[in-house]
Amino acid sequence: MTQITPAPRPEDLRELIASQMHLEGPLLPILHAIQESYGHVPQSAVPLIADALNIGKAEVHGVISFYHDFRDAPAGRHVVKICRAEACQAVGGTAVAEHALQRLGVEWHGTTANGAVTIEPVYCLGLCACAPAAMVDGRVVGRVDAARMDELLSEAGA
Repeated sequence: MTQITPAPRPEDLRELIASQMHLEGPLLPILHAIQESYGHVPQSAVPLIADALNIGKAEVHGVISFYHDFRDAPAGRHVVKICRAEACQAVGGTAVAEHALQRLGVEWHGTTANGAVTIEPVYCLGLCACAPAAMVDGRVVGRVDAARMDELLSEAGA
């Protein structure tokens, strides 16, 4: 699990950015390095990244918001992703998702009050033949129904 540091110092962010600048197309590696270090890409990093790459802050923000693996706020200790693609929806994925959200008492991208679980939608985990699918801390789980989701959430501390 990644270590979450609440307030990254600008000099630490600049160091992470500089460590990736030798790569071709360094924006994604920079974002991954920052998220790995802090558990999210803090808003304070956006102008530093934009300046280093000589691009607009809007472009950096656009990349962060486009890719579902980047987050702009710290996640819970465990991240549960539920597939929202059509194949999963066709076999009950919507009901599983609604059940999980109701059980946790949060909306999408929300974190439980105890900080244990963040829940996120994803659009295809590549497990269509075993739908509905979910992912818990990077581990893909197929044929998830409400009972299996309850097990997964209990294991995660929710």
